[in-house]
Formats: sequence, structure tokens, C-alpha cells
Amino acid sequence: MKNLRITVNGTAYDVQVEELSSSAAPAASAASAPVSAPAPAPAAAPKAPAGAAGSVTVSAPMPGTVVRVEVSEGDSVKAGQDLIFIEAMKMETPVKAASDGVIATINVSKGEAVETGKTLLTMN
Repeated sequence: MKNLRITVNGTAYDVQVEELSSSAAPAASAASAPVSAPAPAPAAAPKAPAGAAGSVTVSAPMPGTVVRVEVSEGDSVKAGQDLIFIEAMKMETPVKAASDGVIATINVSKGEAVETGKTLLTMN
């Protein structure tokens, strides 16, 4: 067994890898359960922003599914306040405000699949 550290999207994972003899078929080890992508969100009309986009962009730190949006457009928020929760690998991760501000636009909705770097909302 070899112990390896693999980093995916900035998150480090420690894994053990078994070395097989050259006579073993590598395809047999790939028969473990495949990881499936999140189901696509139902088709819905894109949410139109209520006003101009804010000067501060809050982006998704990882791929996942939006499970909760804790704020609304026009809300005042404080630094460290939970804005949106993203579920990835059965864990909910809060996306927090980096600074005080007012929510200008919300660019995602509950159930939407997001990729790393997708704009979740903007603030002023």
C-alpha cells in the first residue's frame, strides 16, 4: 500500500493505493462504484436581477448544489454572516460574507448545481 495526498479544488485528501502485480487487470480495480454528478436542476427561467450587479462578487468555493439561500436582495449583511449553503459530498458548507454590505443580486436558487467560481451573489 502507498499513502498519497491528493488535492482537488484546494482540498487535500489522504488516500491509500494498493499496488497490483503487472499480471492483474487494471480494469478490475476500476469496477468500484462510480461517482455520479449531481442531478441537473429543473429547467426554470433565470432569475432576473432586481438592480445593477454589486461591486463585490461572492463565488462558489466548490462544486455542489445550493441547498439554502439565507438572504434576499436588499438585505444588509455583516462580515461572517451565512449567505448561502452549498452541499457537496453530503456535507453542507456555508458561504459567508467577507465584509459588511448590502445584497445587490442573487444569481442562484435552491436546488441549482454550481461549479467552483460560479457567481452566487453580488454585494455593495
